[in-house]
Amino acid sequence: MKKNTVFMAALLALGISLPATAAGPGEARSGIQDMSDEELIRVARSAAPPQISGEAAILAPGHDGTLRTVLEGANEFTCIADLSGQETPDPVCTDRAGLEWFMSVFNDEPRPANTGPGIAYMAQGGWHWERDGEIVMGPAEGATRVKEPPHWMLLWPIEAGQAGLPEVPNRFGAYVMYEGSPYAHLMVYQDPNDLPGG
Repeated sequence: MKKNTVFMAALLALGISLPATAAGPGEARSGIQDMSDEELIRVARSAAPPQISGEAAILAPGHDGTLRTVLEGANEFTCIADLSGQETPDPVCTDRAGLEWFMSVFNDEPRPANTGPGIAYMAQGGWHWERDGEIVMGPAEGATRVKEPPHWMLLWPIEAGQAGLPEVPNRFGAYVMYEGSPYAHLMVYQDPNDLPGG
């Protein structure tokens, strides 16, 4: 627990803000900032099976857009109550390497900071944006918002061509998101609560 607390404190000291993927003008917001800490913990933990989220650290977006610690963790996982500020929260639970990956996204870094593969779970699903048949990072001009089903992610560089995987969601439920960018990663449309041991 102490190592996780020190790691979290170091990340939060950087003044990390949520990405520009929040709801755009005229779109409903999740109201996550108005939730009690108990509600935030419940929402954040819903991203992963209880054996993962039950002892994870809990972060939530504050009114100023930065992440705040709601609850210290006792394992290597961190759950964030909401990623994109849409009308329905899209919580994520991720390990240490995955948290570094997400923090790099939040800080608009040119490439992820993690030096090993990360794993992340989104049992409530999430959102992505598409333009001209391709997935784009965030609500770019002309992009359409798309709801994703429950899924998990391997946050590590992967090339769709080499892996023999598509670059967009498909009936097989696995694809490489953000192909061709440093943030390319494996998406698997499978409910984390249905995984073996879940």
